[in-house]
Amino acid sequence: MMYAILIIISYFLGSIPFGILVTKFFNKGDLRKVGSGNIGATNVMRVGGLRLAGLTWLLDMAKAIIAVLLGRYFVGASFGVWCGFIAIVGHCFPIWLKFHGGKGISALFGVLLAVNPLLFIICGIEWLIVALGTGFSSAGATVVFCLMPILGFAMDINIGFGFLAISLLCLIRHRENIVRLITGKESIIEWKWKK
Repeated sequence: MMYAILIIISYFLGSIPFGILVTKFFNKGDLRKVGSGNIGATNVMRVGGLRLAGLTWLLDMAKAIIAVLLGRYFVGASFGVWCGFIAIVGHCFPIWLKFHGGKGISALFGVLLAVNPLLFIICGIEWLIVALGTGFSSAGATVVFCLMPILGFAMDINIGFGFLAISLLCLIRHRENIVRLITGKESIIEWKWKK
């Protein structure tokens, strides 16, 4: 029973659409009707600048962190990772938005931070180097998806499988970005503090 309750809580935590809530609160319009139409921090940056994107990123991380910590506290570390995975599922497929959500990268970083801050730092530095170096957020994210399971299996086999599931889900959600990267059609990040 506890497992089912935690899974449900994790999903509903993950499905909170902070990108939409933040942009509406700051009168930036409906995020789904601008830019890529995505509800994540990258699209928030297009309409609200780095400040609002950062706030969205932190809130999306927080919901995944809470899910992991709840799972860890009530069941154990490995189940905490799976609660984080379910939170990312909720982020990607929120019931409130007819299952059209974000792509999971910010929530993924929340899971990393909750599981092991060192992994969060390693993947964060990698993302920054690649994203800043290439100008493509999705390029940095794709490398994280490949790196995360390796780091997870180095810690523990059960955590590794949880990280693998997270990476595959986020990789699938970024498939269009990856195609655009390969074909040279991906959008470059606009690093602006405020819009």
